[in-house]
Amino acid sequence: MLREKYPREILSKLLLNPADWHPFPPIDEREPWESLDESVRTGHVGQAEEHLGAEWPFLPASKYLGYARIGNRSEYEGLYFKRREMLGALVIGECVEGEGRFIDDIVNGVWAICEESSWVVPAHNSANVGVGLPDSARPSVDLFAADTSALLAWVDYLVRSKFDEVSPLIRPRIRREITLRIFEPCLESEDYWWMGFLQNRRLNNWTPWICSNWLVSALLIESDNKTRLNHVVKTMQCLDFFLGPYPQDGGCDEGPGYWGRAGASVFDCLEILHDASGGQIDVYGESLIQEMGRFIARAHIADNYFINFADAGPLVRPDGLLTYRYGRRIGDKKLAAFGAWCVRQQGELEHGISIGGMTSLSRVLPGLFLIREAAESPAEPVYPKSVWLKEIQVMAARDEEASTIGFYLAAKGGHNSESHNHNDVGHFVVYIDGRPLLIDPGVLPYTAKTFSDQRFEIWNNQSGYHNVPTIGGEMQSNGTEFAARSVQHGDNGETASLRLDIAAAYPPETGINSWLRTLSLRRGESISLEDEWKLDSTGRKIELNLMTPCRVQIKDGQLQLHEQPIDDDRRTSSGIIDYDASLLDARIEEMHLEEGSMKATWGSLTRIVLAVTLAEQEGKWSLMIRR
Repeated sequence: MLREKYPREILSKLLLNPADWHPFPPIDEREPWESLDESVRTGHVGQAEEHLGAEWPFLPASKYLGYARIGNRSEYEGLYFKRREMLGALVIGECVEGEGRFIDDIVNGVWAICEESSWVVPAHNSANVGVGLPDSARPSVDLFAADTSALLAWVDYLVRSKFDEVSPLIRPRIRREITLRIFEPCLESEDYWWMGFLQNRRLNNWTPWICSNWLVSALLIESDNKTRLNHVVKTMQCLDFFLGPYPQDGGCDEGPGYWGRAGASVFDCLEILHDASGGQIDVYGESLIQEMGRFIARAHIADNYFINFADAGPLVRPDGLLTYRYGRRIGDKKLAAFGAWCVRQQGELEHGISIGGMTSLSRVLPGLFLIREAAESPAEPVYPKSVWLKEIQVMAARDEEASTIGFYLAAKGGHNSESHNHNDVGHFVVYIDGRPLLIDPGVLPYTAKTFSDQRFEIWNNQSGYHNVPTIGGEMQSNGTEFAARSVQHGDNGETASLRLDIAAAYPPETGINSWLRTLSLRRGESISLEDEWKLDSTGRKIELNLMTPCRVQIKDGQLQLHEQPIDDDRRTSSGIIDYDASLLDARIEEMHLEEGSMKATWGSLTRIVLAVTLAEQEGKWSLMIRR
């Protein structure tokens, strides 16, 4: 998409010279900063004041070693990201206020980050496996090393004149560290899997995420035009490797939570290229680019709930300003309105943009100068009546267009080697009136085990804790070959359905010849599930698992799911699931949730198990979900 349209010889003529590229006003251009809404200015000065004179977090070797020793990645990362949050907030606060109050703190932060032995977090320290600590003589490039590079590049661009007043050594130090840690490894190597030159690993959000930061760093920092062009050419090549096999329906199999660093990071790259070429690099008319943007609105259920298959939590706060810009750029008024709705939900006009540890200034800066426009633009969620993403095999349907009232069903086929995979072929979720009834539990905090060969020992990644059957004691297996077959989607306006054979998602020793699953939403009435199986023998125990945050009672062929509070602002839904008590024995298992993200998301979880003790060789069951 990019290299064919913009080969090197053309690209060299399109890119603006470094002296001519002026993406945003630096600190000395006071009028644009002082023209921001007073509420936004006050919010950002307040964020900076929280860190005025503060101690910069200490990053001891023992914390870095915590990952290698006990698999803990959060202790070091918490300190690491806090440094970057502080620096970002201080810089924007100083640009807004312009009085010099935060300059020494900014210099302290820049110097501290430049002195870190590595910008790579412990969980990504693959170049030094077995030694625990990073080797400063062998810099590597991961997500957060690239993030750090872009942060420092923007800091240098924005407050460069103030740095020179403090010391002439600050800016050269920034450039030297970025060159050694990012530029040289990226230009000299094709061995990083995320680049796409290696054929033994598929790409995911790492590619556009890193490329967006590498690209903006090179355009801001590199002064030699030939070297600068080399960086741009190679990032475009990596982006093409990512975009080439990407589903043409725009579906992100990593889930909406990762869309913010997959499709949204592609948009970051395209915006940087567009701006750095004076608008001449432009692929926004490409269908794939447009569909990638629309995915986030299509995956929206209600409020902050999104379809959360794979390693994605159900509660997502998309970057509203980025989404608004994406919609505006591709001419999609609905996507832009959805972004504007997110902006209003997040109160950014009232409080400014919240700068967290992974907040990119490449997003904060364009957002700052568009908050007023976005906040005053038409704003409403999309809530599509029917969604079918054929390539990733995800469907969604609701009772009414542009409304959360009534039933909502989302289901998936796919395979069990998707990015951030959970073994969940045939899985589905149900919401009623925008509140959860049957759910996907989501993701637990990442540890060393999460991305190891022990990944599927973690319960939330297993099919037994998704809304699919366990057959003869066997759960689904992971791998590309464990996939849905004969997938059919239909929607005639009154009924939306997904029919698929999930037999191949289970290991061969399970002895399943076929397992036809049909999920249907009859609008305004109910949701039904029908499973029809053919096994190679009789006598197996079959169990259907259903996950819910509701309080459950079993009564006379009914599962009564009762509404209960999740937190001060959210409640579950309530509903009834009818089942054949002569065929299925029901039991409930209360899940123990540790304090943390999943408990905060659901409050509590219950696994419902409906079991056939001695299944016939051929059989079926059905469930009816109603109010």
